[in-house]
Amino acid sequence: MEVKLKPITKADALVNDPIFRIVSEEAQKLNIPVYVVGGYVRDRLLKKPSKDVDFTCVGDAHLLAKRVAQRLPGKPHVAIYKRFRTASINHDDWQLEFVGARKESYSPDSRNPHVEPGTLEDDLKRRDFTINALIISLNPEDYGTLYDPFTGIEDLKNRIIRTPLDPEQTFYDDPLRMLRAIRFATQLNFKIDDKVLEAISKMKDRIQIVAPERISDELNKILMAEKPSIGFKLLDKTGLLDIILPELTALKGVEERNGFRHKDNFKHTLKVLDNIAALTDDLWLRWAALLHDIGKAKTKAFDPKEGWTFHGHDAVGAKMVPKIFRRLHLPLDSRMKKVKKLVALHQRPIALTQENVTDSGIRRLINDAGDLLDDLLKLCRADITSSRPEKVKKYLQNFDKLERRIQEVEERDRIKNFQPPISGDIIMKVFGIPPSRPVGIIKKAIKDAILDGQIRNDFIEAFEFMIQKGKELGLTPKYTLAEFIQLAKQEEMSKQEAPETRASKSNE
Repeated sequence: MEVKLKPITKADALVNDPIFRIVSEEAQKLNIPVYVVGGYVRDRLLKKPSKDVDFTCVGDAHLLAKRVAQRLPGKPHVAIYKRFRTASINHDDWQLEFVGARKESYSPDSRNPHVEPGTLEDDLKRRDFTINALIISLNPEDYGTLYDPFTGIEDLKNRIIRTPLDPEQTFYDDPLRMLRAIRFATQLNFKIDDKVLEAISKMKDRIQIVAPERISDELNKILMAEKPSIGFKLLDKTGLLDIILPELTALKGVEERNGFRHKDNFKHTLKVLDNIAALTDDLWLRWAALLHDIGKAKTKAFDPKEGWTFHGHDAVGAKMVPKIFRRLHLPLDSRMKKVKKLVALHQRPIALTQENVTDSGIRRLINDAGDLLDDLLKLCRADITSSRPEKVKKYLQNFDKLERRIQEVEERDRIKNFQPPISGDIIMKVFGIPPSRPVGIIKKAIKDAILDGQIRNDFIEAFEFMIQKGKELGLTPKYTLAEFIQLAKQEEMSKQEAPETRASKSNE
């Protein structure tokens, strides 16, 4: 296919920042033709802000990047990637990428291309989508001129995703482009061309050669879209979701038995995901929404009296989270632990919306959720879905009441992340015992007593409770409350005197 470069219009306003003039001047000195290509052009034509720029030059991209960096304030570092003939510069809030025009060839079992120098036409033909093949010249003879080799302008106007070349060949060469098509459709709220959609369905198995971290990167971008459900519906429609996240497709469908019917948990999950997206930009809270019900497929059961049940799906789902994160090469640190904990706890607040909920239940929720309490409440609010608006309204009103109760209890009792006033060291000292099982039993009993409202979160009440619990376990206290307080005062005074004693000895 021959690429015809016909000037479309002048787009000087899109390249009027001094950075573009610097790139143009340095390229001219090197006698290298240079163009702004791809996402920056697309986004600016859509009137979206962007400072992520790809420069394609017919020549040495590394040398051009180094020359540009020397002209920029602070002379920023240039990262060189020899294998792909690219270089990048981070300058202030600009991300500048320099690429030498190239042509690519692929092997059947790898999406990593064999790269060799090429013409501008070669480079444009390897672009993934027509809307990403728009270019603006930075060359003196036609500076600021917009070129559209594959009718990308028309596709932008029609809000459609198409490939410059045959879509099957495009996705065979680089299967990640299938996810990118869905990601762009989700982010831009564009339609994917029917032929492109058919090609994705046909080539879906090729996604298995893509590195997990590249897949998760695209999933993260879909999750961060304004309406993430668009992307997951497309992933499901094309069959990609069943390969990437089969735990989600396992939630699909509705079953009816003896007049009992359960909801489609896949559709419910996508509704929850859109709900949470309206409440927060926290990626990991969105992951929690996506995975909150994944345990339902494994726990689904039918009871002749209750109907369909999913008992324990929260605990089962929480155990599945690390496996999914590990498989997709997502972080296994505090972010994964956050998602896991939210999945584990997501049923708790809903259960507390019932009448006659005790302060004890509220205190336990506050304590168990800790710093994730606010996130948990957002997730649970998003989890309230129904096809009947009046039902949703009623549930949300009950949830409002619960949140007020939680606030009242926390302000009064200060339970969030609290530590009982009696430590394990105190228990061992009072009863004269080493680290052992009774220490743990007493410590847990004190914490439970505070959470259940038997005693206040107070040292004296907790100490007296400790003595009582220890005697029940057959332990004999060595100190009364008054004796222990006196002992603690003496030890504190010794600590304060010790530095002075050491100092006087050193002076002697």
